[in-house]
Amino acid sequence: MTITAILGQGYVGLPLAEALTEVGDSVLGFDVNEALVGRLNAGVSHIDDISDEALGRMIAAGYRATSSPSDLALADVVVICVPTPLQASGAPDLTYVENASTLVSENLKPEALVILESTTYPGTTKNLLRPLLEAQGRTIDEDFLLAFSPERIDPGNARFNIRNTPKVVGGESEKSGDAASAFYRRFVSEIHLTRGTKEAEAAKLLENTYRHVNIALVNELAMFCHDLEIDIWDVIRAASTKPYGFQAFYPGPGVGGHCIPVDPAYLSYEVKKRLGVDFRFIETAMDINNGMPRYVVSRVQRILNREGKPLQGSKVLLLGMAYKPDIADLRESPSLEIFEILHQEGARVAFHDPMITSMRIGDHTVSGEADLHAATSASDVVVLLQAHTAYDINDLVDRSNFFFDTRGVTRGEKVERL
Repeated sequence: MTITAILGQGYVGLPLAEALTEVGDSVLGFDVNEALVGRLNAGVSHIDDISDEALGRMIAAGYRATSSPSDLALADVVVICVPTPLQASGAPDLTYVENASTLVSENLKPEALVILESTTYPGTTKNLLRPLLEAQGRTIDEDFLLAFSPERIDPGNARFNIRNTPKVVGGESEKSGDAASAFYRRFVSEIHLTRGTKEAEAAKLLENTYRHVNIALVNELAMFCHDLEIDIWDVIRAASTKPYGFQAFYPGPGVGGHCIPVDPAYLSYEVKKRLGVDFRFIETAMDINNGMPRYVVSRVQRILNREGKPLQGSKVLLLGMAYKPDIADLRESPSLEIFEILHQEGARVAFHDPMITSMRIGDHTVSGEADLHAATSASDVVVLLQAHTAYDINDLVDRSNFFFDTRGVTRGEKVERL
């Protein structure tokens, strides 16, 4: 039986652990958060895509969470799935990858396969992880194998999952690439092997930079269309009738999640660092998308102005705080910034999300509205930030005094759309 250790038990690591237990692996879910490890071993999941029942089946099939680095020495395969956030300056923060790689190097079983899945800039596997593994006197292909395979987890996606989404794999050597491909082929339907680790790292950044740039394009177009009295949503529907050469992207209050707001910055940073030039498309896209929360607030202010009301002191209800529909994930959600800006401007701001009862805003914990209907009726403006399927949006429009729809899902006399 293959023993696989997965470092990081979040939105990437835990679904990977589930897939591996289903094909018969004994899985060690490593995480430095001891409280999280305790909850996982007790059968309590913390992510949307893994229910408590599913976690129970994983445990019965051979899954065990651990915070003991010595357990890593038991593993035939080690997969690193730790976060790669940004520093306050906007530069990549590889602290988690560095710490995880050090632990792996200090506790690596001879001839084990090591795979990095954390999104990062090209060259990380070669220039950071490989030297750490070789610092113990090891030689690649003889003492260990090394590859990069970018995660493609899309929380809440009912159609595509870890098993039916093609897996990109890049080896630090030919033998490493073949071994990593064989590892994933046991539970993933399609494998694409790149020339090396840098190509696999860059592929992940291209995927999300493509989305980031196109979302920025349509966000900027939405602002111009509003001023020109053009319905952007109707424009997108019309353009989408073309059966070739066009893919629809939609405007919104900003970009969120663990990929789109972060990954392009990794690519831009490396281009600037290595080549000394700006990646202008990315920089422009980040400026536009990062400015959407403040633009949403400005639109709320204009709506209130038409009614002769100042933003300060007005009641504003935000609906849907998660970064995407039907999940409870607040990572990088633009809704948090919108809430904070409204609060700073003096609005009496509240929120409701059917999947989130409370959230952190700065140093404070804010509780959501318990009575959605009462909060809707009592607000001067209701702002739809995420169109969860649990919402009866037409009913909420009827109950509201004014409804600002940033998702283009309704219309009416009391509705203004982004």
